Amino acid sequence: MPIKEKRLILQHADEPGYAPDIACYRRHGGYAELKKALGTPPDSILAEVKASGLRGRGGAGFSCGLKWSFIPKNNAKPVYLICNADESEPGTFKDRQIIHKDPHQLLEGMIITAYAIGAHLAYIYIRGEFPEGARILERALAEAKRDGFLGKSILGSGFDLDVFVHRGAGAYICGEETGLIESLEGKRPYPRIKPPYFPAVLGLYMCPTVVNNVETLCNVKHIVRMGGAAYAALGRPNNTGTRILCVSGDVARPGYFESEIGTITMGQLIHDVCGGIRDGNRLKAVIPGGSSAKVLRAGDTYAIRRRKPDGSTETISVALEDIPLDFDSLADAGSMAGSGGIIVMDHTRDMVEALANINEFYAHESCGQCTPCREGSLWMKKVTARMTRGDGRPSDPDLLASIANSIAGRTVCAFGEACAWPTQSFVDKFRDEFEAKAAPAKEVPRAA
Repeated sequence: MPIKEKRLILQHADEPGYAPDIACYRRHGGYAELKKALGTPPDSILAEVKASGLRGRGGAGFSCGLKWSFIPKNNAKPVYLICNADESEPGTFKDRQIIHKDPHQLLEGMIITAYAIGAHLAYIYIRGEFPEGARILERALAEAKRDGFLGKSILGSGFDLDVFVHRGAGAYICGEETGLIESLEGKRPYPRIKPPYFPAVLGLYMCPTVVNNVETLCNVKHIVRMGGAAYAALGRPNNTGTRILCVSGDVARPGYFESEIGTITMGQLIHDVCGGIRDGNRLKAVIPGGSSAKVLRAGDTYAIRRRKPDGSTETISVALEDIPLDFDSLADAGSMAGSGGIIVMDHTRDMVEALANINEFYAHESCGQCTPCREGSLWMKKVTARMTRGDGRPSDPDLLASIANSIAGRTVCAFGEACAWPTQSFVDKFRDEFEAKAAPAKEVPRAA
């Protein structure tokens, strides 16, 4: 049976004739939820977002309503909202689709969020490699301000809000919220130590700040429209709503796909939605949440928790292709849902080559603040690079694992895990390939 999408965020994105301008957006009911929200107490909106169970769509999957609730009550400092549109995780391209095809949906979600948390100034921090996206957003902001949805006393409500686009300079580390904040302040994007620098308490300019991903903020307007309980009925418990998945790699039909979280499996996505493995090849491995997520190998079994009808859970063993695509199941399997970037690899892929490519990226993108990450990411890159050249050493698989183990959990931000997890999982899952590349080259006999 063909798998159908459940499009909530992308319901108009690929609709013939739909344009990324305010006139088209309003013809399709745009900004109606903003009007509704402005007539509702901010605390009521926060309560609905909490009831919805919305989890962040940028990578960590943290509770959105809980993050908002960390903003101190009755604080004397201004509150800021930042939209993280940096989207620099390899394999991820969903936020770009939203910005290019439906920017006012993002703005409406941002305005409602700002109203709920008491922010009067907001920023969209967009990846430097998205120049057209920045232009689209600037045009959308001008249209929204012209029509009274931004500025002083929005729609006569007495609520003021200004939103500005800030273009990054192309650094992966700016996807980390405190590194982003440092960059927004005009400084080198060194992530801050948590605690004490939780953005909700000490964020932009040392003021309370909420940082949310593009897709996360778009969901807010739908929660206002539907109500938290109705939104929570989509997907699965603790994995509510819809999720946009980006599929790339060795599939017949790569692209983006939106469905209720956890209602389809990895195999259904690959075979029913994306047309199967290209050229009739066999599935070898999947990275399920962007390149920093741990790789999962086809043919292995994974222990995941399944909720029973009485509400209790049981642990079952499933194949890779039977893992439901939700936050908890992928975590149970030893990886993560991450940014929703699903990278599929077939049996022709050289896993040492694949890891070398990933290691080169992370060595280049390390901000250099922490010694384990700065030195370790470069060291792993050098080791895998020489293995691909045929200069591997017998100790290299153990060396790679040792370096990665010395990075993870020992850095200021999660970049340490981002660069260590691929090496840990690739070496563990495909040890035979790494040992083959680590064997000393056989001496070629000289001609007589």
